[in-house]
Amino acid sequence: MSKTFPFETTHEVRDACLCLHAQRAARGLARRFDKAFRSLELTNGQFSLLMALNRPQPAPMGPVAHLLAMDRTTLTATLKPLERRGLVTISVAPRDRRNRLLALTDAGRTLLAAALPIWRETHAEIEARLPGLDAGALRSALNGLAA
Repeated sequence: MSKTFPFETTHEVRDACLCLHAQRAARGLARRFDKAFRSLELTNGQFSLLMALNRPQPAPMGPVAHLLAMDRTTLTATLKPLERRGLVTISVAPRDRRNRLLALTDAGRTLLAAALPIWRETHAEIEARLPGLDAGALRSALNGLAA
């Protein structure tokens, strides 16, 4: 037996659902940054991952996955093309051979340096499209939802 809902319910969810609105905004932002990074053959996700690896010491996979809100399998899949391009290295952790350490290569740092001005320009354009909205408050609210 099938239950039907009034069409108005569809409008209620479409208009009120925070998850739907957040997903739509995230997809729109992702497309915008993907387009901006296209000349570098880089996606917004790859940029975020490279930036997460911009640290003085190689990073264990777990904390990087946590920072990017990814599971380890998704992180591994995202790393593979970057490793093939020579932008990151994946090595065995010396203290626990089950763990992997992630690091930027010199080529990865060079690409990240080229991508940063593109990110800054695109980010400024996006924030400029939010008149009357405090971008810091928006980031804080989004972080609260992600927690």
